[in-house]
Amino acid sequence: MPRNLIKRYLPKPEKITGHKSLRFLGSMLHDPNLWHLNRHSVARGMALGLFNGMLPIPLQMLLSAILAVPLRANLPISVALVWVSNPVTMPALFFFQYKLGAWLLGTEEHSIPMRLSLSWIMAEIQHFWQPLLAGALIMGIGLAIIGYAGTMLYWRFWVSRSWHQRKLRRSRHS
Repeated sequence: MPRNLIKRYLPKPEKITGHKSLRFLGSMLHDPNLWHLNRHSVARGMALGLFNGMLPIPLQMLLSAILAVPLRANLPISVALVWVSNPVTMPALFFFQYKLGAWLLGTEEHSIPMRLSLSWIMAEIQHFWQPLLAGALIMGIGLAIIGYAGTMLYWRFWVSRSWHQRKLRRSRHS
């Protein structure tokens, strides 16, 4: 079952509940539904983590952890998938998000220098924050839908395949 595959790579609940930045959530982190691996909680965790990973904001992991509690999403998966945007992938993601947002909003694209500097970003942020945010939201929603649907379909495929294999094994032994 996909549960065994996922369990292999997830951190233990004790490691996450003891993390100092999540202590303010208190006893809410001890809800077993946040750690249980079923197709609904895993699919919600996938969607939440992918959506938050596309947001051009700091503290994406913290946002994912906070939102996982009321949404009953798998907490480790939602926090881990935020790392789809990391220091290596962020420049490309931001570039495509900006291009997508500029196209959707119909705004003029501003050229981006080959070497970014903090001073250039601060001077030009007024021109590109809206297309960047629009593109990030659209990419986040799209990836969340794909992640949720893909997880649900894969889980269903895996379970039906397991049932079919079990049925074949039983028919051979009869």
